[in-house]
Amino acid sequence: MSRRIHFNAFDMSCVGHISSGTWRHPDSQAHRFTDIDYWTSLAELLERGVFDGLFIADVLGTYDIYAGNHDGALRHASQVPVTDPLLVVSAMAAVTQHLGFGVTAGTAYEHPYPFARRMSTLDHLTKGRIGWNVVTGYLPSAARNMGHDDQLEHDDRYDHADEYLEVLYKLWEGSWEDDAVVFDRETGVYTDPSKVHGIAHEGQHFKVPGIHLVSPSPQRTPVIFQAGASKRGIRFAAEHAEAIFVGAPTKKVLADQVAKIRKALVEAGRDPYAAVIYTLLTIVVDETSEKAQAKYEELLSYASPEGALVLTSGWMGIDLSAYQLDDPIGVVESNAIQTTVEAFQSESPDGREWTVGDIADYSKLGGYGPVLVGSAAEVADQLQEWVAETDVDGFNISYAITPGTFEDVVTYLVPELQRRGVYPTEYEAGTLRNKLHHRGDRLPSEHRGSAFAARSRA
Repeated sequence: MSRRIHFNAFDMSCVGHISSGTWRHPDSQAHRFTDIDYWTSLAELLERGVFDGLFIADVLGTYDIYAGNHDGALRHASQVPVTDPLLVVSAMAAVTQHLGFGVTAGTAYEHPYPFARRMSTLDHLTKGRIGWNVVTGYLPSAARNMGHDDQLEHDDRYDHADEYLEVLYKLWEGSWEDDAVVFDRETGVYTDPSKVHGIAHEGQHFKVPGIHLVSPSPQRTPVIFQAGASKRGIRFAAEHAEAIFVGAPTKKVLADQVAKIRKALVEAGRDPYAAVIYTLLTIVVDETSEKAQAKYEELLSYASPEGALVLTSGWMGIDLSAYQLDDPIGVVESNAIQTTVEAFQSESPDGREWTVGDIADYSKLGGYGPVLVGSAAEVADQLQEWVAETDVDGFNISYAITPGTFEDVVTYLVPELQRRGVYPTEYEAGTLRNKLHHRGDRLPSEHRGSAFAARSRA
């Protein structure tokens, strides 16, 4: 029996997300990212397509590695301007019933105490459909604007994030017992004080003595998403994540990443499939192969090689403007996204060493993930091959243009996958956690966060 395929939509509250320059396409609506109607319409579309969720990326700095300034980022709208991803979730939840929402927020520059309240609020308002993509940061510009000379070293960022998560687990899981709210009109007692506990956290980075400000939400802890695939990032993901995002230009690179993650999950005392693994992918699909290819060629005509190098320089932590286009990347050290560096130091899809020109050409449409082009049947074949050959669970689908890419996937590809019996025709009941893992709404007992459960739940 063929394996079920998961879809997640990948967007960002900005004009230019992963595919550089395609905001210029006449059908692109990316410039409407500040319009709430754009987001509610997108949410309704994705729910019709039975997507697991909408994953909204975010950054707190500009891509100023390329040429040593942010002029290229501003010129090409490379993830700037960008607005807060959390603020659109309530509106999207109001027009949907099942779609999940994975929002990106960093651990480096906000104290966990107010963040815990914000996520618990969203979990209540979405009826348990919120997830948090934990990021530790990779842009030096963000660190400077937060008053630091630079970001912490790569592995130190994860050590800091471990304690950040510990504080949150204590607040979300341990502060309020399930029956703390009694809502007794006769006695005048709303909350039983004996069932609400201060967390008394004192660590290297944080001191939080008090109680969580929000009563238990449907999931308590939102679904934890994570995208780190470096050695330290994989360890962090294995201990915390319930959904993991990766990106790889080839099946060989992806299969290696997935195998490392499955192994790390076991080493963390969890099932190797305790986290749903999605890989970055862009899909260009139409009624026929010929129409899809024509659409792809048109999209390429709008894509920006320089915009791609602006983004890739930020992801890799390397100023690619300092290279000639035919120069190979070679061996470099990075304090940014190490797996992006590793991906472009591996063999390219045609078996050659990557040059800067190759990277610009490859990543201008779809970033560092592959682009699949074809009819619904052709793309469905390829997706099933990627799942079978790499052990990945599903795909984090980026857009070439929005919402057009997602409309095409819902119109052409989803019905084909449903006919093959590898894609759901309706949603499971319950929260986002239950929809993904079919084990209930709360953290499973083997998850690290469950160790901090309140006494009545121990």
